[in-house]
Amino acid sequence: MKFEEYRIAEGIKTSISKLGFKKPTDIQFKAIPPILKGEDVLAIAQTGTGKTAAFVIPIIHILHERKISGRPDGVKCLVMAPTHELALQIDSVFKTLGKHTRITSFCIHGGVDQEPQIKKLNEGVDVLIATPGRMFDLVSQGALNLKRVEILVLDEADHMLDLGFIKDINDLMRHLPKKRQTLFFSATINEKIKNLAYSLVTNAIRIQISPKDPVAKNIEHAVAYVEMDDKRFFLEYLIKDHPDKKILVFVRTKVRAERVRSALERVDIESDTIHSDKLQAEREKTMQSFRKGELKILIATDVSARGIDIPDVEYVVNYDLPDTSEQYVHRVGRTGRANQKGQAVSFCSTEEKELLAEIENNLGKEIQRIVISKNDYENTISFTKDTSHDWKKLMKEAEEQEKKHKRKNKNSRR
Repeated sequence: MKFEEYRIAEGIKTSISKLGFKKPTDIQFKAIPPILKGEDVLAIAQTGTGKTAAFVIPIIHILHERKISGRPDGVKCLVMAPTHELALQIDSVFKTLGKHTRITSFCIHGGVDQEPQIKKLNEGVDVLIATPGRMFDLVSQGALNLKRVEILVLDEADHMLDLGFIKDINDLMRHLPKKRQTLFFSATINEKIKNLAYSLVTNAIRIQISPKDPVAKNIEHAVAYVEMDDKRFFLEYLIKDHPDKKILVFVRTKVRAERVRSALERVDIESDTIHSDKLQAEREKTMQSFRKGELKILIATDVSARGIDIPDVEYVVNYDLPDTSEQYVHRVGRTGRANQKGQAVSFCSTEEKELLAEIENNLGKEIQRIVISKNDYENTISFTKDTSHDWKKLMKEAEEQEKKHKRKNKNSRR
């Protein structure tokens, strides 16, 4: 079934056509019809499967039709997202797909002045995308009324639980009408997620998209054995060997992110970092620069980059191995979006081999190995322009950088 055959507003079809999409993905094919019928939906689908459009398309249609027939003002749809970046991305999808309709959307999050947000809410919006902290601030101040919400969406629900938002989600229910449509999207399902989901939905349609290989077939991914202290040399070599490529580098912690950035700076490679200690304005500026291709190398932690759809990422580098196979799939899935080809490489040190074994066990298959000869290994290390090996000094620099960001961010973050 093609999008043009769906019974949705012509303005939405126009937007979909301009994006070049003809057929829905699996999650879109299964989710759009029941959402259009007004049913509650519990959907389990990995990021990168097109799930955002799976709820945005039918929501815009439903609200557009109701707006034509006339109804009271106020927020009609509330979308909850765990991070600022994901909330902004969802808002972007609403604006793109709803461009030729009468539906307006707006995103609120912490880390920025709330007065412009309050002003915009007073002007009236149909769809509100929000992170929990700022949303509750505005509700408690009486600046946000959720009593007219007809559709509630919880996106990346598993990640919201990981970040400790379960109490916020439960508290949210007190501010919403009991009669509403609820859409619950999560990348994984376990007892905790299941209990939360079934406490929120009513007779929900359950949809689960579970591909045999969770890593998309258009992504080539492999692992190389590289010792912890040598990773910076191999990253430098890879970047300089692909000077025009857009590369996303994943690290374990905020300290590691700043440490890697400093190491690249010493060898004349421009990069930037994105993590939770940075001010929201800094994060948005960095993401915008990376999206446009002005910044070629972005170093990120899992929390800050989860669910983010960045176009044309040609390489993903797991500088540090993730803790779980779900995180691994999420990371490598930042490349090879839509029908594009992508490549991902992971650096595995001796102390990370157990993590690798666990990831492969959960994936049900071995990840391809990049065999590096002793000679090539030594040549890669000697290739570097960085002659600094004072790691105590580097760690001190990274810690100072982290303290600096915490001081700047202390009164701004939620």
